[in-house]
Amino acid sequence: MKKILPILLVTALLIQISSCEKDDICIDGDTPLLVIGFFDIEDTTVAKEVPSLRIRALDNDSVLDNDSFNDRADSPDSLLVPLRINATNTSYEFIMDSADDEETEMETGDVDPLTISYTTSEAFVSRACGFVINYDGLSITLQESENNWIQDIRIVQPTVENSNNIHVKIFH
Repeated sequence: MKKILPILLVTALLIQISSCEKDDICIDGDTPLLVIGFFDIEDTTVAKEVPSLRIRALDNDSVLDNDSFNDRADSPDSLLVPLRINATNTSYEFIMDSADDEETEMETGDVDPLTISYTTSEAFVSRACGFVINYDGLSITLQESENNWIQDIRIVQPTVENSNNIHVKIFH
Protein backbone atom coordinates (compact mmCIF):
# COMPACT_ATOMS: atom_id res chain seq x y z
CA MET A 1 0.00 0.00 0.00
CA LYS A 2 2.87 2.38 0.79
CA LYS A 3 4.26 1.89 -2.74
CA ILE A 4 0.90 2.56 -4.42
CA LEU A 5 0.22 5.89 -2.65
CA PRO A 6 3.20 7.78 -4.18
CA ILE A 7 2.34 6.39 -7.62
CA LEU A 8 -1.26 7.59 -7.25
CA LEU A 9 -0.11 11.06 -6.11
CA VAL A 10 2.28 11.41 -9.06
CA THR A 11 -0.43 10.21 -11.47
CA ALA A 12 -2.96 12.69 -10.05
CA LEU A 13 -0.42 15.50 -10.35
CA LEU A 14 0.37 14.62 -13.97
CA ILE A 15 -3.32 14.51 -14.83
CA GLN A 16 -3.82 17.95 -13.25
CA ILE A 17 -0.85 19.48 -15.14
CA SER A 18 -1.86 17.98 -18.47
CA SER A 19 -5.44 19.25 -18.14
CA CYS A 20 -4.31 22.92 -18.18
CA GLU A 21 -4.75 24.66 -21.48
CA LYS A 22 -2.16 27.10 -22.77
CA ASP A 23 -4.70 29.93 -22.87
CA ASP A 24 -5.14 29.79 -19.10
CA ILE A 25 -2.51 32.51 -18.92
CA CYS A 26 -3.22 35.83 -20.62
CA ILE A 27 -0.23 37.20 -22.53
CA ASP A 28 -1.71 39.25 -25.39
CA GLY A 29 -4.80 40.63 -23.68
CA ASP A 30 -4.25 44.37 -23.82
CA THR A 31 -6.27 46.78 -25.93
CA PRO A 32 -3.77 48.23 -28.43
CA LEU A 33 -2.52 51.80 -28.21
CA LEU A 34 -2.30 54.24 -31.12
CA VAL A 35 1.31 54.60 -32.32
CA ILE A 36 2.22 58.11 -33.47
CA GLY A 37 5.50 58.92 -35.22
CA PHE A 38 6.97 62.40 -35.65
CA PHE A 39 8.73 63.26 -38.91
CA ASP A 40 10.50 66.17 -40.59
CA ILE A 41 8.23 68.09 -42.98
CA GLU A 42 11.22 68.84 -45.25
CA ASP A 43 12.37 65.21 -45.54
CA THR A 44 9.37 63.02 -44.75
CA THR A 45 11.51 59.89 -44.29
CA VAL A 46 13.49 61.34 -41.36
CA ALA A 47 12.16 61.04 -37.79
CA LYS A 48 12.19 64.33 -35.91
CA GLU A 49 11.91 64.92 -32.17
CA VAL A 50 9.45 67.42 -30.72
CA PRO A 51 11.13 69.59 -28.05
CA SER A 52 9.50 69.64 -24.60
CA LEU A 53 6.36 67.83 -25.77
CA ARG A 54 3.35 67.60 -23.50
CA ILE A 55 0.20 65.72 -24.45
CA ARG A 56 -2.92 66.62 -22.51
CA ALA A 57 -6.13 64.59 -22.79
CA LEU A 58 -9.00 67.05 -23.16
CA ASP A 59 -11.62 64.45 -22.20
CA ASN A 60 -10.38 64.14 -18.63
CA ASP A 61 -7.79 66.97 -18.37
CA SER A 62 -4.90 64.62 -17.66
CA VAL A 63 -1.33 64.69 -18.90
CA LEU A 64 -0.03 61.67 -20.81
CA ASP A 65 2.97 60.08 -19.13
CA ASN A 66 3.60 56.40 -19.83
CA ASP A 67 6.34 53.89 -20.65
CA SER A 68 6.80 55.22 -24.18
CA PHE A 69 6.62 58.92 -23.32
CA ASN A 70 7.87 61.18 -20.54
CA ASP A 71 6.06 64.48 -20.03
CA ARG A 72 7.94 67.52 -21.38
CA ALA A 73 10.87 65.47 -22.57
CA ASP A 74 12.03 65.58 -26.17
CA SER A 75 9.77 63.07 -27.86
CA PRO A 76 11.10 59.80 -29.19
CA ASP A 77 10.52 59.11 -32.89
CA SER A 78 7.27 57.38 -31.94
CA LEU A 79 5.04 57.14 -28.90
CA LEU A 80 1.99 55.22 -27.71
CA VAL A 81 -1.28 57.06 -27.08
CA PRO A 82 -4.38 55.47 -25.52
CA LEU A 83 -7.79 55.90 -27.14
CA ARG A 84 -11.07 55.83 -25.26
CA ILE A 85 -12.88 52.49 -25.48
CA ASN A 86 -16.31 53.83 -24.52
CA ALA A 87 -16.48 56.62 -27.14
CA THR A 88 -15.94 57.20 -30.85
CA ASN A 89 -13.34 59.94 -30.46
CA THR A 90 -10.51 61.07 -28.22
CA SER A 91 -9.21 64.64 -28.02
CA TYR A 92 -5.67 65.70 -27.12
CA GLU A 93 -3.64 68.88 -27.05
CA PHE A 94 -0.12 68.37 -28.41
CA ILE A 95 1.99 71.12 -26.84
CA MET A 96 5.47 71.78 -28.27
CA ASP A 97 7.96 73.75 -26.10
CA SER A 98 5.72 73.23 -23.07
CA ALA A 99 6.72 75.08 -19.90
CA ASP A 100 5.12 76.68 -16.85
CA ASP A 101 5.03 80.47 -16.63
CA GLU A 102 5.73 81.18 -12.96
CA GLU A 103 4.16 84.66 -13.02
CA THR A 104 0.82 83.76 -14.57
CA GLU A 105 0.81 80.12 -13.42
CA MET A 106 -0.23 79.20 -16.96
CA GLU A 107 1.31 76.79 -19.39
CA THR A 108 3.19 78.18 -22.35
CA GLY A 109 4.06 76.58 -25.66
CA ASP A 110 2.61 75.94 -29.10
CA VAL A 111 -0.71 74.14 -28.65
CA ASP A 112 -2.30 72.07 -31.43
CA PRO A 113 -5.62 70.37 -30.52
CA LEU A 114 -6.28 67.05 -32.26
CA THR A 115 -9.44 64.97 -32.32
CA ILE A 116 -9.00 61.31 -33.23
CA SER A 117 -12.21 59.67 -34.47
CA TYR A 118 -12.79 55.93 -34.92
CA THR A 119 -15.22 53.09 -34.49
CA THR A 120 -14.61 50.37 -31.94
CA SER A 121 -14.95 46.64 -32.32
CA GLU A 122 -14.48 43.83 -29.83
CA ALA A 123 -12.08 41.03 -30.65
CA PHE A 124 -11.93 37.77 -28.72
CA VAL A 125 -8.35 36.98 -27.69
CA SER A 126 -8.67 33.85 -25.56
CA ARG A 127 -10.60 32.38 -22.69
CA ALA A 128 -8.09 33.75 -20.18
CA CYS A 129 -7.82 37.22 -21.75
CA GLY A 130 -11.38 37.69 -22.89
CA PHE A 131 -12.04 40.54 -25.30
CA VAL A 132 -9.99 43.57 -26.35
CA ILE A 133 -11.12 46.66 -28.22
CA ASN A 134 -9.75 47.38 -31.70
CA TYR A 135 -10.18 50.69 -33.49
CA ASP A 136 -11.25 50.99 -37.12
CA GLY A 137 -11.58 53.86 -39.60
CA LEU A 138 -9.16 56.28 -37.94
CA SER A 139 -9.49 59.93 -38.89
CA ILE A 140 -7.76 62.90 -37.29
CA THR A 141 -8.88 66.51 -37.23
CA LEU A 142 -6.37 69.26 -36.45
CA GLN A 143 -7.89 72.50 -35.24
CA GLU A 144 -6.44 74.97 -37.74
CA SER A 145 -4.82 78.21 -36.64
CA GLU A 146 -2.29 80.51 -38.23
CA ASN A 147 0.58 79.21 -36.10
CA ASN A 148 0.13 75.41 -36.04
CA TRP A 149 3.42 73.64 -35.43
CA ILE A 150 1.92 70.45 -36.89
CA GLN A 151 2.20 70.89 -40.66
CA ASP A 152 0.64 67.65 -41.88
CA ILE A 153 -0.90 64.42 -40.56
CA ARG A 154 -1.02 61.14 -42.47
CA ILE A 155 -2.82 58.02 -41.38
CA VAL A 156 -0.56 55.11 -42.33
CA GLN A 157 -2.71 52.34 -40.83
CA PRO A 158 -6.43 53.14 -40.35
CA THR A 159 -7.01 50.08 -38.14
CA VAL A 160 -5.44 49.75 -34.69
CA GLU A 161 -5.18 46.03 -33.87
CA ASN A 162 -1.73 46.06 -32.28
CA SER A 163 0.94 48.52 -31.14
CA ASN A 164 3.76 47.15 -33.28
CA ASN A 165 3.80 49.70 -36.13
CA ILE A 166 3.17 53.40 -36.63
CA HIS A 167 -0.49 54.18 -37.32
CA VAL A 168 -0.20 57.98 -37.69
CA LYS A 169 2.64 60.19 -38.91
CA ILE A 170 2.79 63.80 -37.75
CA PHE A 171 5.02 66.12 -39.77
CA HIS A 172 6.47 69.32 -38.32
